[in-house]
Amino acid sequence: MWDLSKIIAVANQKGGVGKTTTAVNLSACLAARRQRVLLVDLDPQGNATSGLGAADAPGGTVYDVLLGESGAAEAVLDTGFNGLKLIPTAIELAGAEIELVGMDERELLLKRALEAVRTDYDYIFIDCPPSLSLLTVNALSAADGVLIPIQCEYYALEGLGQLMNTVKLMRRKLNPELQVTGILLTMFDSRTNLCAQVVQEVRAHFPKEVFETTIPRNVRLSEAPSYGQPIHVYDARCIGAKAYGELAEELLERKDR
Repeated sequence: MWDLSKIIAVANQKGGVGKTTTAVNLSACLAARRQRVLLVDLDPQGNATSGLGAADAPGGTVYDVLLGESGAAEAVLDTGFNGLKLIPTAIELAGAEIELVGMDERELLLKRALEAVRTDYDYIFIDCPPSLSLLTVNALSAADGVLIPIQCEYYALEGLGQLMNTVKLMRRKLNPELQVTGILLTMFDSRTNLCAQVVQEVRAHFPKEVFETTIPRNVRLSEAPSYGQPIHVYDARCIGAKAYGELAEELLERKDR
C-alpha cells in the first residue's frame, strides 16, 4: 500500500487522444469507489474544469498556485461529485510559461505546492496540456507516475516513444522516482483491423505497462462534458462508463499489489 497519495500525471504530447476524458472520468470513478481524489487541471484549454461544470467557479486556480498567490488547499474546489475535488485552471495559464521562466527552480513549483495537500488524498491526478512544455515538466516533476493515453491509430507508437524518452530524461534530471503508471489504449473500435493491430503492437512493445482495460469509441463519452458531468453520472449504463469503471478497479488492484 502507498503511504501517501499517489500523484499521477495524465500526459501525452499529442492532442485528441482522450487525455482529459481519462483524467476526468478515472478521477470520478475512483471517487465513486470511496477514494479521496483531487484533479488538477494544468491544461490552459480548461476542458477538465468545464467538463466538471466548474468553468465559472469563483476562487483560486492552478495559475494562482503556480505563481505563489494561493496555496493549493485554498484553490481546491468541491465539484459536487462525491469524493472528487478540483483545482481548476484559468485562461491566464496560457501565458504563464513566460511568467515562470524567470522564477527559481521553476520546474518544481507544482511539486512544492502539492506537497501541502498530498496527504489529504488517496489520488491526485494532473491533467497535462498536449505538449512537452514547462507546465508538463512541472507535472512530471510533481508526479509519482505518468498515465499515458494513446489513441488506437497508425502513429500511436511514434508518439509513445517520444514520451517514453521524456520520462527517461525526467528521471535523470528532475524526478528519479517517476514511474510509468500505465499505458491506456483509447478510442478502440473493434470493427477495424487497424485498431486490433495497434493494440497487438503496443502490447508487444510494452507488455507490463499496458492496462488490460481499453477505452472504446463511445458517443456518450464525448457528450458528457457538455453537461458538466463525468460519464458514470451522465450515463452509467453506457460502454464508456463501464470501461472507466473497469480501469478504476484495475488501478486499485495495482495499488494493492
